Amino acid sequence: MHLYDCLYNLFVFELIVTSVFDVFLIGCREDLSNLPFTTMCIKESLRLHPPVTTVTRYYSQDMSVPGGCTIPQGNICLISIYGTHHNPEIWPNPEVFDPMRFDPENSKQRSSYAFVPFSAGPRNCIGQSFALAELRVVLALTLRRFRILPGSRRPKRLYKLIMRTEDGLPLKLEPLTVFQ
Repeated sequence: MHLYDCLYNLFVFELIVTSVFDVFLIGCREDLSNLPFTTMCIKESLRLHPPVTTVTRYYSQDMSVPGGCTIPQGNICLISIYGTHHNPEIWPNPEVFDPMRFDPENSKQRSSYAFVPFSAGPRNCIGQSFALAELRVVLALTLRRFRILPGSRRPKRLYKLIMRTEDGLPLKLEPLTVFQ
């Protein structure tokens, strides 16, 4: 479902398309790995629709948590990435697609554990930087060749370990001839 929300916000989608076209018209291919606004949109999509909704952690020692509680050694804790990413105390209007949440100025005060689509700490995904770069490049190259339009219906989420949609992602692709 990543970036599907952009299709319903034409202003945001046009900003992404414009930044991508600028790279192809006046930039160089190395710029594809940057694209700051596109990166903010990808991160907001990952916040709204984390690919993995929960992770578990085994406590090898007692752990004090806020509220004066202690989790005893030997317990396994289930951490909801989806719940963290939709917590209104961290993310105002958590169901709204707002890529500006990831503008560097807006991210300064936020905990590094508020956004964890690749988990966090010593057991996080070692490929997260590559995955984000790959998403930017694939999106840029796709937008170079196609106009992407939303389908006739919004997808329905299936909440499982790996988040999916019930019947796929309804999209329409129209070929572009600008860069052919």
